[in-house]
Amino acid sequence: MKIALYSQKYKAEYAPLLASIFEELIAYQDNIVIEADLLRRYSEHNPFSYTVDTFHNVEDLPSNTDLMLTIGGDGTILWAMTLIQHLQIPILGINTGRLGFLATISQSEIGEMFSKIHNGQYHTDERSVLQINDSEGNPIAPLNFALNEVTVIRQNSTAMITVEAYLNGKYLTSYWADGLIITTPTGSTGYSLSCGGPVIMPHSKTLALTPIAPHNLNARPLIIPDNTEITLHVSNREGCYLATYDARATILPCASPVRISLAPFCLKTIELEGNDFFKTLRNKLLWGEDKRN
Repeated sequence: MKIALYSQKYKAEYAPLLASIFEELIAYQDNIVIEADLLRRYSEHNPFSYTVDTFHNVEDLPSNTDLMLTIGGDGTILWAMTLIQHLQIPILGINTGRLGFLATISQSEIGEMFSKIHNGQYHTDERSVLQINDSEGNPIAPLNFALNEVTVIRQNSTAMITVEAYLNGKYLTSYWADGLIITTPTGSTGYSLSCGGPVIMPHSKTLALTPIAPHNLNARPLIIPDNTEITLHVSNREGCYLATYDARATILPCASPVRISLAPFCLKTIELEGNDFFKTLRNKLLWGEDKRN
């Protein structure tokens, strides 16, 4: 197999984990493709004599890569998606962070993980991705897509913003709030959940609109089909607002409405046998910890 390795940030404590990963990769005679900065930082203090390829971005990541292993948390997977984009390379996350709804493999499971991968004991999931464009359909930024959520929020002000929402060109409502979250099923366990949004099954083909601290108290999260085009018109005292798409953001003038829709590609993730979404919810949200369950 050809396996890519990526970490958003290298930390010295990753060295033993990386060493064990390299041992497994070499034992299975896998072709290794490592993000160039990760390899440079690791090899500065650790002997490394293996023959590997490197990549910097989506342009030089081999398209025939079988899967990408990420080291970090869910945020690392969000950044890894910017390196994969349309290549459709599946991602499997090794969790060195905290919660980890996407990066679900613990460091103690490395050997078992490689065994299941090479024995075909896994399946591939497709996660929907959003894109955010201006009213003319042009990307608001080069990396204008999001796996978790797109938000419009107030910028440098304590005052609320008004968000007029249109679904497929039809007026829905105006939210008076700190902002509005448009979340995918993947992102439903993130920012949206903390704002009272629902947990959405990964394959439900839906999105959720979740207001952030709404002043109109009858505003509630709304589930919509994921093929809906959402148009948002924002107004406030400052004349500008912040549009975020995962870990990236752009300041936009209120005269610029945005369109949010499904991106032309999805993100593929790998789920090993024995893991599933319900198990992740129980582990991460502590469902079932009540002794009555």
